[in-house]
Amino acid sequence: MAEIIDRLEMNHITKRFPGVLALDDVTIHLRKGEILALLGENGAGKTTLMNVLYGLYHQDEGSVLINGQEVQIYEPLDALKRGIGMVHQHFMLVPNLTVLENIALGMYQHSEFKLDLERVRGRVKEVAERYNLSVKPDAYIWQLSVGEQQRVELVKVLTLGANVLILDEPTAALTPQQTDALIDLLRQTVLQDTSIIFISHKLNEVKAISDRVAVLRNGKLVFDGNTADHSAADLAEKMAGREIKYPKIQKKDEYGVPILQVQNVWADGDQEGTDSLQGLSVEVRAGEIVGVAGVSGNGQRELADAINGIRKIKEGRIVLDGEDISNHSPQQIIDRGMGYIPEDRLHEGTIPRFSVRENLIMKDYRRAPLSKALFLRKGEIDSRSESLVKAFNVKTPDIQTSCASLSGGNIQKVILAREITRKPKALLAAYPIRGLDIGASEYVHNQLIQAREEGMAVLLISEELDELLDLCDRIAVMYEGKILDVLPREECTKQELGLLMAGVAHGKE
Repeated sequence: MAEIIDRLEMNHITKRFPGVLALDDVTIHLRKGEILALLGENGAGKTTLMNVLYGLYHQDEGSVLINGQEVQIYEPLDALKRGIGMVHQHFMLVPNLTVLENIALGMYQHSEFKLDLERVRGRVKEVAERYNLSVKPDAYIWQLSVGEQQRVELVKVLTLGANVLILDEPTAALTPQQTDALIDLLRQTVLQDTSIIFISHKLNEVKAISDRVAVLRNGKLVFDGNTADHSAADLAEKMAGREIKYPKIQKKDEYGVPILQVQNVWADGDQEGTDSLQGLSVEVRAGEIVGVAGVSGNGQRELADAINGIRKIKEGRIVLDGEDISNHSPQQIIDRGMGYIPEDRLHEGTIPRFSVRENLIMKDYRRAPLSKALFLRKGEIDSRSESLVKAFNVKTPDIQTSCASLSGGNIQKVILAREITRKPKALLAAYPIRGLDIGASEYVHNQLIQAREEGMAVLLISEELDELLDLCDRIAVMYEGKILDVLPREECTKQELGLLMAGVAHGKE
C-alpha cells in the first residue's frame, strides 16, 4: 500500500518538445484532502503537466516532492506505487481486449490478484457499485462509445487504491444526477486521506467541487487561488485571456419543412443479439437544431452510424429531404446532402496522417472545380484550402501540416470547415465540443447557430445539458435505444432532462 500523501509539490517544472515550450517554470501544490481544479485552454499545458506527474513525460527542469522528499517518477508504475493514479482524456485502453482484461492489466503488479480474472471481476463490481459507475465487464473496448470508455478508465484507476487522483474530464458520460453524486462522493473521498486534481472545462463543476484553482495559459501558470473567490465568468476569462460570450439561439416563430426524418428505426448493436436502436423516431425541420440528450451508450453512436450509412437498419426508414436513404452507402448519403461531424474527430472525422489540405477536400475532390477529367487542380485546391483555414481560424503552420499535429479544437475546425461549407441539407453533429476548451467551444457553437440561420437542419447529439439548452429548439431524450420524450427548449429544465436521461419517463415520479 502506498504511503499517504500529505503534500504534493511540483516546483518550477519546465518541459520542452521540438520547437515548443510546453511548460514554462510551473509550480503547483496539493495538500491532503484538497481538490485542485487545473484549468486552461487546449494546448495550455494541463495534460503535459499531469503527464509529468504520472511519469509519461519527465521534466527538463524542476522537481516533484512528496511529503517534502524529492522523488523521481520515470514511468506510470512509479506513480502508481507512490499512490498517484490518472484517468486520461485520451484513454489508455487496448481496443481488442475486454473491459475486465483492460482493468486486470492495470492490476498485474498487485500480487494478490495475479491476473485472476474472477477476483478482478469482483473488485470491479465492488468499485462500480460503490461509485455508481456502470461498466460492461465482458464488452470489448472497441464496442464502447467514448463516454463508456471514460467510465472504464475511471473504474480502472479506482480499483488500484490511489490516494492522489488525477481526473481529466471525468463527468462527460454522466447525467446531472450522477455528476452530483460523483461530486458528493469525491467530497467524501477527500475526507479519507485522498487528494484530487480535477481537470474540466465545465466551470459549474469546478465551482461545485474544487477548493482551489490553478490556471495555465500558453504553458505558464497565470493564476492560483481559492475557487470560492471567483465566479465562473472570472475563471473563463482567466483561461482565455479575454471575455467569453456564450452564444444562444433566438426563438423562431416558424420553421421549414421536415428535412431529416428517422422513422421507427431498429438496428443491431455491436454485441450479438442486442438491438441498440429499438423503434427510434425523431425529425428535424429546416432551420432547426434538435438535440439528442442521453448518457453515452444508449444508442447515440448507432443512431449516427445508421443515419450516415455506416450501420444497416433492420426496420424503419431514414428520409432526407423526402428521399428514403435507408441503408444507402455513405457516399450516396453524402451526395444527397448529409453533413456529419463524428464523435471521434481524429480517426473518423479526419485521416490523421493526411494534411489539412487533403482533409478539407476529402468529400469533394472528385468534383469541379477541384478536379477536371479525373485530374486534381492543385491551384483550385490550394486556394480553397487557404480560404477555409482563414475563414474558420484554423491554427496551423500551413495547409500541408498533418491533422495529427493539430490540437483537438483545430481538428474540429477543419471538420466544420469541410462539412458546413458544402451546404448540406442536414448536419449531424455528435459531441462537437467534447474535450474542447471554452474558446473553441464558443467558436463551434457559433458555427452551428449560423448553419441553423442559413436553413440547415441540425441534429446535435450531446451530453452537455448547457450546450443543449443554449443551442436547441427542441430536445429529444434517448434511453436504451428509444426516444423517451421530445420537449421544446423553453419547457426543459436540467433536472427534468437528467431524470429522463436516467430512464424516468416524463411526468412520472
